[in-house]
Amino acid sequence: MTEPVTICEVGPRDGLQNEPGTIPTADKIALVARAVAAGLRQIEVTSFVSPRAVPQLADAAEVMAGVGRVPGVAITALVPNETGYARARAAGVDRVAVFASATEGFSRANINCSIDESFARFAPVFRAARADGIPVRGYVSCVTDCPYEGRVATAAVAAVAGRLLAEGAAEVSLGETLGRGTPDQVAAMLDAVLKVVPAARLAGHFHDTGGGALANVDVALARGLRVFDAALGGLGGCPYAPGAAGNLATEALVAHLHRLGHATGVDAGLLAGAARFARSLKRGAEA
Repeated sequence: MTEPVTICEVGPRDGLQNEPGTIPTADKIALVARAVAAGLRQIEVTSFVSPRAVPQLADAAEVMAGVGRVPGVAITALVPNETGYARARAAGVDRVAVFASATEGFSRANINCSIDESFARFAPVFRAARADGIPVRGYVSCVTDCPYEGRVATAAVAAVAGRLLAEGAAEVSLGETLGRGTPDQVAAMLDAVLKVVPAARLAGHFHDTGGGALANVDVALARGLRVFDAALGGLGGCPYAPGAAGNLATEALVAHLHRLGHATGVDAGLLAGAARFARSLKRGAEA
């Protein structure tokens, strides 16, 4: 029996955060409900950042109130600092996520600080989460290529991933932000990271700009990773990564994993409906 794989659904946060048109709060709540109904058990719902920085997610508290606590589902929110953590904790999240970069250029463009400064911001989050018993997920962006610095050294990725683990991250998600990474690049990166972070504590996060995300998933599967991020309908992209397409579509990932014999606990039929709904939100925001 092939080992089960867990999918972390990031569409409600990473998928919608950069849409220019306002998406109604009720539709965001409905998207999460559809994801839950399809069997997804890890869902990143929103982000408690400044509304000025990410206007699309200014309704974070309202979305969380509408979603509520879902038995058997880990509801996650991204937090930038201690203030964001306090808001997320008050809203009732099950876990939080922090965001780091493997390159200085992307760190400064995306969160307006150096890598070291980002870890200084995270430190109080890790302390508070540890005291509260809240797991922290750490993201590392640009694990193969950076829009500002080009090819990323594998040692740089391993260093940031190792720092997140040392701070207390329960899981480290490796983000191939531009969707340019080849299987050979991903393999070399993972070989470096696995020297400092065990596969059981890693997740793969692949964008599908060049259509190679599933090939990179296969590389990660072969190295023991069993958690992957994806977004319903392939929503996503990053304003600080020109040309980056959306995240790997959850429905494509699930179909691929099922073909390989991995159990996901996801109902493909209900997932297809959730994906259609996700794509309709994007079209509605563009209208």
